[in-house]
Amino acid sequence: MVTSLPLLLNTLLYAGVGILVFVLGFFILDVLTPGNLWEEINQKQNRAVATFAAGAAIGLSIIVAAAIHG
Repeated sequence: MVTSLPLLLNTLLYAGVGILVFVLGFFILDVLTPGNLWEEINQKQNRAVATFAAGAAIGLSIIVAAAIHG
């Protein structure tokens, strides 16, 4: 039981770092694209922008997971 606590803490640390990197990357994506992604998706119901954002989110998630996994 004692050895599982450091493993749990490491897992939570990597998950937190992964989420932080993902949010930062998505913010950078929003800055680099013209217009406001959230406004286009939420208010204007632009499905093309939503599909682009989803693809970028999946790609960024794969990169973060690969970087953490090693």
